[in-house]
Amino acid sequence: MTEFTYLQVAKDEQIGMVKLNRPHVLNALNREMVREIIAALEQLDRDDEIRIMMISGNGRAFAAGADIEEMAYDHAIQMELMNQFADWDRLFLLKKPLIGAVHGFVLGGGFELALACDVLFAAEGTQFGFPEVNLGVMPGAGGTQLLTKQMGKKKALEWLFSGAMMSAKEAKAGGFLNRVIAPELLMEEAYNFAKTIAQKPPLSIRLIKEAVNKAVDYSLYEGMQYERKNFYLLFASEDQKEGMKAFIEKRTPHFKGS
Repeated sequence: MTEFTYLQVAKDEQIGMVKLNRPHVLNALNREMVREIIAALEQLDRDDEIRIMMISGNGRAFAAGADIEEMAYDHAIQMELMNQFADWDRLFLLKKPLIGAVHGFVLGGGFELALACDVLFAAEGTQFGFPEVNLGVMPGAGGTQLLTKQMGKKKALEWLFSGAMMSAKEAKAGGFLNRVIAPELLMEEAYNFAKTIAQKPPLSIRLIKEAVNKAVDYSLYEGMQYERKNFYLLFASEDQKEGMKAFIEKRTPHFKGS
């Protein structure tokens, strides 16, 4: 595994874990840190030993937004030529599930990173928000799109217009947060969930993720056609044979991801 400046990356059996590790600035995301996050997740995504990925943060926050000092004096053409959001786009090409376990402040780019997770757990007391409007800008790494698709237009605009922070309870009610957990149990519960999913057939998990992502953008008919093709495709897998044989034989299946 590559050594990273701003991250701690580890593998525990079939789970790949990425921790943001710039705690002295509440894990504020500078450009190099974003590049490292994407690179680390892509390495884990390609690793045949890994079935599921987790992301969390060290210190008092998951990520308190972008590094404002880094971009305060940038110009529009400079940013266009830099194409800094190309790294963010690669988040949505990951094949394996990504589980987020967040706490403290989850703001700006940190919020966008959390919204890109497939399943999201948060500690009690976590605060989410897009404060960009207070700086004369707006989210640029998918925030307006992700929040709207996951929360709905009117609620998303309320938070994007105001730049206010929402509690974990409000986030869960908004539909993009799966669970609110006591801080001391956050990592344990997230890990146990990841461990459970890691025991499922990897091809099924991958194709379920693909089909659900298509459901966000496709019409109902188009999405159902995509789902059906993935359903048929799984009947070419050894795991389908094993899963159904184990069911008939009343034993625990042993999935290999083939």
